[in-house]
Amino acid sequence: MDNKLTQRPMPELVKSFAQSILSDDRKTSAAALGAWFLGPKGENKALLAELVQKAVEAHCLERETLYASDPEWLTQERKEKPSYKNAQEVLTRELDALLKTLNGSIPFSSYRYQGHMLWDVTLPSVLGYFAAMLFNQNNVAAEASPVTTVLEMRVAEDLCRMLGYPVPERSAANLAAADLKYGTNNGDAITPWGHVTCDGSVANNESLWAARNLKYLPLGIAAALKREAPLKPALGISVQLPCGTEKALVELSTWELLNLDIDIALALSERIQNEYEFDAGVDIESLLNKYTIQNMGLTPFYRQVAREANDPVICAPATSHYSWPKGCALLGLGADSMIHIKVDLDARMDIRDLRKQLDSCLRDRRPVIMVVAVLGTTEESAVDPLAELLKERQRYRKQGLTFWLHVDAAWGGYFASMMREPHPEQKDLELDKTQGEESSMDDHQRLFAPRLVMNEYVQNQYSALPHSDSITVDPHKAGYVPYPAGALCYRNSAARHLVAFTAPVVYHGEADPSMGLYGIEGSKPGAAPAAVYLSHRVIPTDSSGYGRILGRCMWNSKRFYCALLSLPEPQDPFILVPLQRLPAEKRTGSTNDDIQKEIEKIKNLPLENQPLLEKLNKDEDLRRWYSSLGSDQVIISYAFNFKDKNGKLNTSPHLLNQLNTAIFSRLSLLSITRNKSGIAENHPPLYLTKSTFDEGNYGAHFLAEYKRRLGVCTNNSESINFLISTTMNPWLTDPEGGTFIPKLMKELRKTVLEEIQVLLCQQT
Repeated sequence: MDNKLTQRPMPELVKSFAQSILSDDRKTSAAALGAWFLGPKGENKALLAELVQKAVEAHCLERETLYASDPEWLTQERKEKPSYKNAQEVLTRELDALLKTLNGSIPFSSYRYQGHMLWDVTLPSVLGYFAAMLFNQNNVAAEASPVTTVLEMRVAEDLCRMLGYPVPERSAANLAAADLKYGTNNGDAITPWGHVTCDGSVANNESLWAARNLKYLPLGIAAALKREAPLKPALGISVQLPCGTEKALVELSTWELLNLDIDIALALSERIQNEYEFDAGVDIESLLNKYTIQNMGLTPFYRQVAREANDPVICAPATSHYSWPKGCALLGLGADSMIHIKVDLDARMDIRDLRKQLDSCLRDRRPVIMVVAVLGTTEESAVDPLAELLKERQRYRKQGLTFWLHVDAAWGGYFASMMREPHPEQKDLELDKTQGEESSMDDHQRLFAPRLVMNEYVQNQYSALPHSDSITVDPHKAGYVPYPAGALCYRNSAARHLVAFTAPVVYHGEADPSMGLYGIEGSKPGAAPAAVYLSHRVIPTDSSGYGRILGRCMWNSKRFYCALLSLPEPQDPFILVPLQRLPAEKRTGSTNDDIQKEIEKIKNLPLENQPLLEKLNKDEDLRRWYSSLGSDQVIISYAFNFKDKNGKLNTSPHLLNQLNTAIFSRLSLLSITRNKSGIAENHPPLYLTKSTFDEGNYGAHFLAEYKRRLGVCTNNSESINFLISTTMNPWLTDPEGGTFIPKLMKELRKTVLEEIQVLLCQQT
């Protein structure tokens, strides 16, 4: 099954994960990851150079053999000209200068980079991008990208399958035919559809655009049926309301038309064209489109068609990306149409506040275009309660309120790979088959075990993904693919027609599988889907590939979290408080002693992976407790507070912010020094990033509770600056010489102590 979850007895799961994470000289499966990246020290330099050269040779051979009788232009004689040699010298010189300048870039591939959601890029994605870049295909139209357009389709299918949408199986014999019908619903069966975008912001905006158009589509179709005489044969078309009642479309109230079920609304246009007979020459599609909000525009539509409709809203958690209010503004809805749902103490959407807002919309008859759930916020790695949100949607549906449910998994989408069994298409890749290496496990047993590091709550939310209407996922985030590579996947492929624009230069008929018909972008590089495609072919989007990488990252993030909590000693002039609470802090009635006991329990965990895995293998309760530590994914948010010279904890939010800002300045781009030529001369010993919790976005209760935990005054609305560490390096805890985390903690501790001394001196 495409979205079958990995479920195996726990001792076997622990053993399986141990197989994945232990160092290469002891176990074989960990070595496979080594071929997927260039390496923190460029260990695969020779391999990359060899394969890049192979791509260059293959491309040049294509140029040589295609139209073989055509003449050369750059002859050997021209190469001997001084002007050619001079131009060649300029190229070499300027490249050398650029290479020196690029040395000042942020070293994302280093063990020491623990800041933004970035690490190394996969070797197959680099090679796929490079090879396709030489052909410079434009995926706006299949005519300009016959190969990379098909690659984009395959990538979209991979992503839909990974996220849990049911993708129809197809044999190798009918691949070409299937490509031409890509995204076509098969009878009553709804099939998904997706495409590659430049980033998650564009994908989010497209989903909002589609949802807005769909919300008003039934209203426009009803108006067309009433006003256009040629459409009279379809006046009797009926639909089922969410409550189960069947009524004629033209007899529905404005509120009922605005709250039809999504699949019923999407099928209306096709039903009208297929179920009724019209006079010859009637352009049904044009007559229907005449009354869409897409063509009329927001103001004329409300004035002429939706006179009884109130202003619409979009609901998203306070932690949602800035692209959402931007999208509301771009669509003419206004940024103020965005309702920011409060978050709980774990930075997840507060379902109680969502209910409050939806109750208000139901009472005031305000259309809800979309509700957004975030599966992996970019500053806290929080996963919203999607499963509970789906239950709420069903409850409001029965009351006559419907909405499009979008999941913004731009950051967290690839973590779904941890939940997926390998797809049959990947079996021929033989990822773990080795010669001359012994292993006691077969291929299936060696797969990564998600339940070891992904807590049960998060697993439940990923299991609910297939029930969402659309999903944003970014290969250039947790897919480790070069920019630009975002993606949008629709549960119902018919939704893409809501954002379709055609032009003769782009579209040449029904058999043309152009991806550029749909969405916001025009010209788009064929190299981007080629990069994702090759990465997916080498590293499957399931528990044997990306699931293995991200599982190790999640493991490492928990180890990083434990190291942070172990950093302060009783005699130290500082405390450290992660946003992500300990299990004891989440239990009602827990005391400070309970919390301290849990911290001591963390401090007593083995430092290296092997002994810890052995303990987890023997103790089911310990394993369950360990999986609940840290964030929902791999981002840890935390802040330091300091003690004065008398050992008293600081109570000023302002001074706390000053300390954390100073730490960030020391451990970020801000500390890089450059010579007169602008070349970077040094880097900080560790990279972190920083953000702010404020009352406006997170709510008074969230902010006050975090202040209380930090020991600062809560009777004010002052924001709190906090630090962010993102662990995307799968090798952080098992390089040569043992885990690298103690080195990072040493540098962090040194910086904190030095900045506290500076701050205390400033106070005297």
